[in-house]
Amino acid sequence: MALLLLISALVMMTSGCATNPVTGETQLSLIGEGEEHQMGQENYRPTIQTQGGRFYLDPELTTYVQNVGNKLAEVSDRPDLPYEFAVLNSSVPNAWALPGGKIAINRGLLVKLEDEAQLASVLGHEIVHAAARHSVQRMQQGMLLSAGMAGIGLALGDNEWGGLIMGGAAVGSQLALSQYSQSHELEADRYGIEYMVDAGYDPQAAVELQEIFLELSEGQQSSFIDGLFATHPPSQARVEANRRLARKYDSGGYRGREEYQSRIAEAKRLQPAYELHDEALKLASEEELESALAKVNEAIEMAPREAAFFATRARIQEALEHPEKAQEDYDRAVELYPEMFSYRLYRGLSELDRGNLDKAQADLEASAQVVPTSIAYLRLGDIAARKGDRNKAAAYYNEVAKAGGEIGEEARRKLSNLQ
Repeated sequence: MALLLLISALVMMTSGCATNPVTGETQLSLIGEGEEHQMGQENYRPTIQTQGGRFYLDPELTTYVQNVGNKLAEVSDRPDLPYEFAVLNSSVPNAWALPGGKIAINRGLLVKLEDEAQLASVLGHEIVHAAARHSVQRMQQGMLLSAGMAGIGLALGDNEWGGLIMGGAAVGSQLALSQYSQSHELEADRYGIEYMVDAGYDPQAAVELQEIFLELSEGQQSSFIDGLFATHPPSQARVEANRRLARKYDSGGYRGREEYQSRIAEAKRLQPAYELHDEALKLASEEELESALAKVNEAIEMAPREAAFFATRARIQEALEHPEKAQEDYDRAVELYPEMFSYRLYRGLSELDRGNLDKAQADLEASAQVVPTSIAYLRLGDIAARKGDRNKAAAYYNEVAKAGGEIGEEARRKLSNLQ
């Protein structure tokens, strides 16, 4: 505790305060604007990938979201931030912002909205988080407590069916998924409504949005609400607060229902396929593999260009001990979405199981370049050891040994054997 207090005191003495560009209030500033931009840029791509990857089946939807986001960014308190807006391929209703204006919204939330004004409410809220440096402040709090971050990113086991388990150094993903303070949420609600009005949207949509969130959160399993509702907890109080804020402005403004419904039509058409895929994942996690295979086959029939479906079917085929079929599906997933780290990771692990060291190494290295994972580094260490490169193997094992859990323990054991 004394060390933490000393670190905090030193940080306070060696850093200044800054004015919040949105609220005008004075706040602690440990990270400069240049570092803020760099932090967002470096973490945006890996965070996108660990949250489902891009929804590439409908690139025009991303263009539309980007255009709406740009309208709001232009009237924000920091219009010069390098804003980017991505649509993610996840059924969880979520949206998040990283430092520097790097913002994402999930397919699962877009299909729940009714019009462009509601979309503007979501994006305006996230723009405030970026413009007011809320994500930066969350990281500063972590720095004061830990004086640094350790680990190599993601701790991903060989046979997990659920979401990826975040590790210590997954800075972007931790920022995206950690909960904002109540004051930050209220600021984002308040100034987000101002941005909406300045951009010409009906502020009543912000009230409706909170009502949608409250309705979605009721009676849902924790896995469903771990996204948006863990980071932006809804409540009747927030509904009423937004209603009071909206009353301060003249009613009316652009709603854009027809435009929005046209833009979201393809995602809604594909929604049943994603529901089948989500069911397949659940069944696979319960070891109902044949039923899971049937569900994902139905999903593929409905959306034959969705890489995620082939990657899931490949893993099911592996579990059913059909390696040739699994290989075909892994290849198809990588072909459809070659940038996605998890497809290269799983294919690399599969190649390693089959003794194809060079192919496994190529895939595992490619995945780790996008998102470092402890399992990729561990298996790259195994490959190096099998190829007789003890120094390289030791370097990989030494990195993984810093991680916790069974993977870290396996790395420490193998490192000890090498030595």
